[in-house]
Amino acid sequence: MKKLMTSILLLIPMLFLSQAHAASYSCKAAKLKVEQQICNERSLNDADVRMATTYQIILHALPMGGRDAEKDRQFQWLKQRNSCGAITPCIKRAYAQRQQQLDQLLQERVLSRGPF
Repeated sequence: MKKLMTSILLLIPMLFLSQAHAASYSCKAAKLKVEQQICNERSLNDADVRMATTYQIILHALPMGGRDAEKDRQFQWLKQRNSCGAITPCIKRAYAQRQQQLDQLLQERVLSRGPF
């Protein structure tokens, strides 16, 4: 439990320092229109970093069985996000919805009950 709390405390500042970071992937390697749009649009870039950080916190805190299910949900979400192409409002909605899901999961499964 102490290790979990230390990890969370170390990762939380990343949520607030997202302006200093690039997207959660290499913008130089961005091939999809949606990836390029995220790199070009500051608010999308920030949403991407915040969502990716929350997702990593959850993955580290979930038990092994829960990780695979969450990875599957993330993969499905990426397919949905990618279908937005370069349409900024669509991408923003996708990030807002996924962030809400992840925040709820973080609260219900991790912060209130612990990882096990």
